[in-house]
Amino acid sequence: MSDIALQYADTTGRAVLETVRNYGVTAVFGIPGTHNLELYRPLADLGMRAVTNRHEQGSGYAADGWAQQTGLPGVVITTSGPGLQNAMSAIGTAFCESRPLLVISPGVALGEEFRDVGTLHETKDATAMVGAIAEWSRRVTSATDAVDAVHDAFALFRTGRPRPVHIEIPLDVLEAAADVSEAARQARPAPAPARGDAAAVRDAAALLAGARRTVIVAGGGATRAGGAVTALAERLGAPMITTLNGKATLDEHHPLSLGSNLRLAAARAVAEHADVLLVLGSKLGEAELWAPRLEARGAVIRVDISAAQLHKNLAATVGIVGDCTAVVEDLLAALSEEPRRPRDLTEERAAIATETAGILPDTVALAEAIATALPHAAIVAGDSSQIVYMALASVLRQSRPHSLLYTPTYATLGYGLPAAIGARVAQPEGGRPVVAVVGDGALVFCVNELATAVEQRLDLTVVCVDNGGYAEIKQNEVDRGIRPVGVDLVQPDWVALANAFGATGRRVAGHDDIEPALVAAMAAGGVQLIHIPQTPREATTRGES
Repeated sequence: MSDIALQYADTTGRAVLETVRNYGVTAVFGIPGTHNLELYRPLADLGMRAVTNRHEQGSGYAADGWAQQTGLPGVVITTSGPGLQNAMSAIGTAFCESRPLLVISPGVALGEEFRDVGTLHETKDATAMVGAIAEWSRRVTSATDAVDAVHDAFALFRTGRPRPVHIEIPLDVLEAAADVSEAARQARPAPAPARGDAAAVRDAAALLAGARRTVIVAGGGATRAGGAVTALAERLGAPMITTLNGKATLDEHHPLSLGSNLRLAAARAVAEHADVLLVLGSKLGEAELWAPRLEARGAVIRVDISAAQLHKNLAATVGIVGDCTAVVEDLLAALSEEPRRPRDLTEERAAIATETAGILPDTVALAEAIATALPHAAIVAGDSSQIVYMALASVLRQSRPHSLLYTPTYATLGYGLPAAIGARVAQPEGGRPVVAVVGDGALVFCVNELATAVEQRLDLTVVCVDNGGYAEIKQNEVDRGIRPVGVDLVQPDWVALANAFGATGRRVAGHDDIEPALVAAMAAGGVQLIHIPQTPREATTRGES
């Protein structure tokens, strides 16, 4: 619409987005609405890409996928009321998975709180609603207050446990002129990484120096410390196991890697029999373990940015609060420079492989066929689908963290496709390939986002593994003596549906067709959907489809 004269307005909305841009954020996700237009006005002028999802839940998950590739927080703009409420599942996900997410929304004007007079999108208490599941939610009262809230959000993302925050800007404040200086909108310098207590580091180093069977467990809080963690594992000759959120903190092709398999009993046994267990950036939650808790026979060293994590689910012999990279570097400095001979992990790998293969043999075979076809550098977005958590997460070995986008704790359906969109938006021209691998039940939750991917002109391949509905929950019902109900679902013609969105649909008949279909889809570019029919089969007790 080139005949429209673009109007500059230095509103609170601009001051907020300009501050966000000054921290390096170049894309926002959301849906324009009646009340949030002053948050959209400055985007083009600021050089920020606006990605319009087809549902705000997708905006939150796409922002998460973008954040995992850039190391910056994902930013979501919603409108008031239902738009903000639609993003709540994504906010809950970011809280449980410790992901940096900034949600900005308008709210009722100052003085209009709790009036219940029927204004558009009126919400009883939006700040309290989000605050119930976010790290914090703040209703600001001025442009200065709003800009300060942005700075506080980035301070959390840089120095604390990354979790979602929400800023509600009253509509009259949002649209008012911003009395905020340019200097106040500049990004504040990042503080030096928090180093651990020196005495605790010495105690931990002494335990590691005297150990003979050290094992390292790395969670999501260790992923940005990959170089230092790799050096420590090599210095100690220690095998490393990760949670799914910590996947590829150590290159999974490395001889000391036992993969992202902490949820498997064979891998947990390796950790539990260590004489010193070093846990980096993980709360060791039940959802990541597939067991009530991890039992440790030896001493336990825990490193975390949050003091509240040091004894959660497993008491620490030595607990160190600090930035994972800084603490691991200090441990390296305190240890002998002579590397130890690495352990032979042949038996441990064989036990893990046997357990993996025995979970769902046909699903594992399908996952292996998909993994074989994927480029080494591929980013894979998964969902709470059997093909992912039962198989692909184990058989797919990756070299870089944040290459498997997944939500093991919140285990939400509808995450994979929008997360893949965000990851693809974060890639430079010709960047790493992105593939979403999801079950049919999960894809139906977010199939509308195919329109987003097409509209954004993304190169994105979606693999839909179709087991006819919620096959695992069906088996759970049978195991409980319940006649299957609500689990055998009508399936669309997936190829035709993809084509209707402007994507390209493909159907494969057997495992031998998967690799050529994936290779052809990625080579063709654009949005591609590959439909793989799968006969429903027995399942265990995780997730839905």
